[in-house]
Amino acid sequence: MADGRPAESSFPITDILKGGGAPAPIWQRLRFDAQRAAETEKALSSYLAATVLNHETFAEALCYQLAQKAGGPDMSALAVREICEEAYKSDPSIVTAAERDMQAVLERDPATRSTLQPFLFFKGFLSLQTHRVGHWLWGQGRETLAFFLQSRTSELYGVDIHPAAPIGSGVFIDHATGVVIGETARVGDDVSMLHGVTLGGTGKVFTDRHPKIGRGVLLGAGSKVLGNITVGDEARVGSGSVVLSDVPPRCSVAGVPAKPVGGACAQPSKTMDQKFDVGL
Repeated sequence: MADGRPAESSFPITDILKGGGAPAPIWQRLRFDAQRAAETEKALSSYLAATVLNHETFAEALCYQLAQKAGGPDMSALAVREICEEAYKSDPSIVTAAERDMQAVLERDPATRSTLQPFLFFKGFLSLQTHRVGHWLWGQGRETLAFFLQSRTSELYGVDIHPAAPIGSGVFIDHATGVVIGETARVGDDVSMLHGVTLGGTGKVFTDRHPKIGRGVLLGAGSKVLGNITVGDEARVGSGSVVLSDVPPRCSVAGVPAKPVGGACAQPSKTMDQKFDVGL
């Protein structure tokens, strides 16, 4: 193309599927999807060029996208972009986590048509990536700026995650509206949660007061996990449940208050299986 961006022929479909049908790297797939969309939907061609095709790397494109969303009269998009670039340069694992997060969306959300949807539009993915930058700022002692990004994330996406809370990679936040994660909460790798999830406290406590969510946990829509408790690896929490005590690994719980129900579900965060074997 005249502007130097690769034409669709530079990303033939054979490059998108590697040997044995394994998916190509996220950045390659994102560029392919953006180029194809730009050629089929001319009204979006400039937008797709600005957000994806004019960039050299996934990190660069993600910085631009997060900044365009979070920038405003109080802090310009350029200033937010520079903060994101600083974070990614200092800690490349943030970008690796973002790539795993996007892969999780592609694998677990049947409504996802391509990489463009989470990258451009999905509140869960975008809020989580903004939080990752805020969490890095928190670790650098830049708490006021971290709180600024938290506030913007809440305003933009309806998601409120304290910047102190560490979140693992390969995390999928579906729909995302109303998700609240407290300061001393911890979320492990490969967790899936739906809208309305709260990882909160049980009162006015100033010490460690929020839940610890293990690897591969599934948190159903509207579930509330409260207090300094642990939800074990690959556990499953039913929609609308209120969890007030520890949940063993690979255990399914539901109800108010939540109690063990049904059998174990293998890899619940990946299967997204929210149908329990028996009723309450």
